[in-house]
Amino acid sequence: MNINELFTPRKVGDIELKNSIVMAPMTRSRAIDNIPNELMAEYYEQRSTAGLIITEGTSPSPNGLGYARIPGIFNAEQVDGWKKTTHAVHENNGKIFIQLMHCGRISHPLNMPKDTTIFAPSQVKAAGQMFTDEEGLQDFVVPSEMSLQDIIHAKTEFISAAKNAIFANFDGVEVHGANGYLLEQFLSPISNIRTDDYGGNIKNRCKFVLETVEAVAHAIGKHKTGIRLSPYGVASDMPHYPEIQETYDYLSTELNKLDIAYIHLVDHSAMGAPEVPSQIKKVIRNNFKNTLILCGGYDEATAKEDLENGITDLIAFGRPYINNPDLIDRFKNNYPMADNLDDSTFYTAGAKGYTDYPTYDS
Repeated sequence: MNINELFTPRKVGDIELKNSIVMAPMTRSRAIDNIPNELMAEYYEQRSTAGLIITEGTSPSPNGLGYARIPGIFNAEQVDGWKKTTHAVHENNGKIFIQLMHCGRISHPLNMPKDTTIFAPSQVKAAGQMFTDEEGLQDFVVPSEMSLQDIIHAKTEFISAAKNAIFANFDGVEVHGANGYLLEQFLSPISNIRTDDYGGNIKNRCKFVLETVEAVAHAIGKHKTGIRLSPYGVASDMPHYPEIQETYDYLSTELNKLDIAYIHLVDHSAMGAPEVPSQIKKVIRNNFKNTLILCGGYDEATAKEDLENGITDLIAFGRPYINNPDLIDRFKNNYPMADNLDDSTFYTAGAKGYTDYPTYDS
């Protein structure tokens, strides 16, 4: 591959991308009352030179809300709000998938609407705390164990949310199976101690994830469906367990059978988490025949290297996109990367540290 192929058109599913670079999903907490707004549309429009944008985690249901001010896509007002973003991105010839994120036990009642329930596969409390606008940091609570009816209902919520995403003119949907949220809670034998068909052995622990992805793919099309995974990740109290490689070997094999558009594999080692071993990346690459997206700690040089080596098909960048809205132009023109990243504004409510980062040319 020559040096310019980082910027040449690619394809994911049946969707044409203008380059090989993906803007990774990042929670930014600007959705007041959980409703996407004009400020968010401006933020994504600024970054729409990416080949593909994957939005911040967006709840498929009121029960899935976890963090303060994250968006949803489970009612008409939210669908209308997201249309502002999809229109802005498409006007710039960009493509955008929505990430459906059910937080499960990673939540707090103060961040939830009335008459909602914090669900998880088992009544296993996560270690750590959750920020709330009302009372600051609060300990996680013991979640309610999902009944079989709750599991069925959650799957229908993912289906409805995926259909809403298409109504909102998204190009596709990424199901969030990573970072310690509901789907990964089912995968881990530490957070999932069930004894029914959704717990115990690897096949059973993968069942909810695979059924959810299959249902979404059936609802909107497999070519518009992806999933994010984080094997060996420790986010949201996900300790390691002996069967990690075997779990993701089985899971990626079964996902391949569903023929979905992509697997998005995240490695948080650049942020201090354990590194995802190269072996599991190779296993997933070998098992899954469609598009693989790798994310985590990349710069332009390492992105080119992994694309050249065939380890991945697309490269996702997260934090660099926060203060480099013109990331593509900086790569193309050898402009220096901005060094003004302000982590105190990652999750605040306004434009500061969100839409006010300048481009290099400006």
